[in-house]
Amino acid sequence: MTARRTGSPDGLGTDTVGGLTARQLLRLCDVAGLDGADADLYARTLTDMLGAVAARPLDLPPVTPTFLSDDHTPVEFSLAFVPGAAPTLRVLLEPGCGAGGLARSGRAGLRAVREAAGRWGVPTDRLDELEDLFFPAEPEGPLALWCALELLPGGVPRVKVYLNPAASGQRRAADTVREALRRLGHRQAFDALPPSDRHLFFALDLGDWEEPRVKVYLAHQDLTAAQAGALSRTGDDLGAAQTEAFFRVAAGQDAARGAGHDAGAGAADGPGPVRRPVQSCHAFTETATGLPSGFTLYVPVRDHVRHDGEALARAVALLDRQGLDSAPLERALAAVTSRRPEDGAGLIAYLALAHQRGRPPRVTTYISSEAYQVRPPAGLLPAVAANAG
Repeated sequence: MTARRTGSPDGLGTDTVGGLTARQLLRLCDVAGLDGADADLYARTLTDMLGAVAARPLDLPPVTPTFLSDDHTPVEFSLAFVPGAAPTLRVLLEPGCGAGGLARSGRAGLRAVREAAGRWGVPTDRLDELEDLFFPAEPEGPLALWCALELLPGGVPRVKVYLNPAASGQRRAADTVREALRRLGHRQAFDALPPSDRHLFFALDLGDWEEPRVKVYLAHQDLTAAQAGALSRTGDDLGAAQTEAFFRVAAGQDAARGAGHDAGAGAADGPGPVRRPVQSCHAFTETATGLPSGFTLYVPVRDHVRHDGEALARAVALLDRQGLDSAPLERALAAVTSRRPEDGAGLIAYLALAHQRGRPPRVTTYISSEAYQVRPPAGLLPAVAANAG
C-alpha cells in the first residue's frame, strides 16, 4: 500500500468543512484498504463537489441547515460489510449545500453530479429523464439532491443520487414516485410498496453497476419488530426473520417502536424520546414482475441509545451475528474522531441490514462527521463540543 497523505487537498485547512471531512475520508480510505493515490483522488472529489462550502471555516455556523446530519455537516460516511471482503467505504454529500435555497441547491447539485459523472464516463440519462419531476421552479421539502459515492479501487466510484419525492409538495409525493417509476420502466413497482407514513427519497444508481437499481425509501413511525420483519415485498419472504431480529438488537430489546420524528432532527430532552422514523428501502432491478429484488431496513440507532458506546456494542453484535469482522468499524470511528464513544450520541447514526436476491446479507454502519457539533449523551443538556479530528 502506498503512503497516505494526512493533510487536506488543495491547501484547505483542517478548520474548514472541506479540510476536516477530506482528512476524515483519507483515514477511512486506509481502513477500507484503498491505496494512497485513490484516497487522495477521492478526497479531492469530495471537496470539489462541496464547492464553495468546502472552504468555509468551522468557527462559522453552517451556511444552511441540511437534513443530512444532526449538526448540519453536509457529509456522512458509511461502511458496508459482507462476508469474505474488506468493508466498502461510501460517502454521502449534499453538493448544492450553501447555494441559497432549494431551487439553487438543486441546480448546483445537478451541475456537480453531471460534471463529476462526465469525468468518470458515467451516463446521467436516467437522472436527466426525471429532472422536471424533482426540480420544480419552487421546490418544497428538506432537500433537493444528495449524491453518494461508493469508493472503489481505481479512482472511479459508483454513483448514486437521492431525490426528494416531496419537491412539488408532500401531497404529491406519492404521485411523483409513481410517475418516476413509470418513466424508468417500472410500471407495476409502486403498487408493490408496503404501507408507510411518507415517501422519503427516490434514488438511482448511475453508471457501472452490475444491476442498476431504482430505490424508494419509506418512513415508518411507531414500528414494531414484527412489523419491520414484514415490510419486504420481494415476494419470497426475503430475510424476514433476520430483519426482525436485526431490528430488536439495533433498537434495543426494550424498544417496541421506531421513531416518530423526521430524520435529521435531534432527539428531545424530557419525558419520552422523540425518535426518527425507521426507514425501509425497496430496490427495483427488473420490470417483469413489478416486485423489488432488494430490501433494506434502517434503524436510527442514535435515537435508541444513551451514547455511542451502546451503539457500537449493538453494531458489533450485529456484525458478529453475520460472521463479519467488527475491527474495521472500531478503526473507522477512530479515523473520524478522537473522542470516546461514551462522550456523545450520534457518531453511529444508522444501522442497516440489506437483503438483495442472490447475494449474502449486508450490514451497513453510518458514521457522522460531527464537523460542527457532538450531540451529548442522553440526559445531558445540549452543548457544543470540540470539532472532530
